[in-house]
Amino acid sequence: MQTSHHAILSIALLAAFADGRKADAEREQIRRIAESLSSESGDIDLARLYQDVLLKKVDLDAAARVLTSAEHRQLAYEMAVCVCEADGAMSAPEAEFLTRLRVALGLEEGVAAAIAAPAHAIAQAEVLPPETQPAAAPAPAVDEAAINKSILNYAILNGALELLPQSWASMAIIPLQIRMVYTIGKAHGYQLDKGHISEFIAAAGVGMTSQYLEQFGRKLIGGLLGQIAGGMGKNIGRAATGMAFSFATTYALGQLAQRYYAGGRQMPTGVLRETFQSLLGPARSLQQQYLPQIQQKAGTLDAASVMAMVRNG
Repeated sequence: MQTSHHAILSIALLAAFADGRKADAEREQIRRIAESLSSESGDIDLARLYQDVLLKKVDLDAAARVLTSAEHRQLAYEMAVCVCEADGAMSAPEAEFLTRLRVALGLEEGVAAAIAAPAHAIAQAEVLPPETQPAAAPAPAVDEAAINKSILNYAILNGALELLPQSWASMAIIPLQIRMVYTIGKAHGYQLDKGHISEFIAAAGVGMTSQYLEQFGRKLIGGLLGQIAGGMGKNIGRAATGMAFSFATTYALGQLAQRYYAGGRQMPTGVLRETFQSLLGPARSLQQQYLPQIQQKAGTLDAASVMAMVRNG
């Protein structure tokens, strides 16, 4: 018999593959995440669930019927919206999937729109300033200390966002990673657009949908999702020791971008991925060192401040 957690995760995975256009690398990343989360969850075999979704053995209506409480139905819809919005461009099949899900969950259109609004606002936010200049030559002098400080600040912020129970918090992580890469490229004399940065992040092996699914899965399994009442600060300390993986991902991505743009963008895809993986280990060690700062930052964040940072840095 399915549990509510199993049903919500089923719906999230169905949303991840709703458009049918996921690249092989992204599918593989989602598979690895499912296997990893399966080892952490005592009662949910996410690796098997992943296979069932790919083989179309999971029924959306059946999963929706398991969710009998209004809170779980709304959470499932919110998660699906976030997964579909994760790459910043919802496709027609994804929009159709969300309509079918809303009906299956018995949500009124107004209620569903209100649930989706924060995620949609973050996904559609203008993360980067409009470019008015052509690509510039690499700058002759770069303040590496300032760049490293900026990378650390972004990593602490994204680690803090992962500790928050609200879904929109995880939605903000990817736009902030895009903004971080933009600032690093600009420091080296490059004017970058969102498309280039998204390609760079994907080439490094950091999938947008898979990254969000990992954050969501850890929050759900850790019991953090839905614990919104009573303020931000509660449960952060307890959750932090097993989460904040976005600190390491963001820090390693920033260091990779620093090397890539300092070297004149001359790093093949294979080297990009190998270098990113080599940077993750040290970044995870730093995560423990900066855990108090991550926790402290998490206690200061709200929807308005996060939205402002997505738009303005």
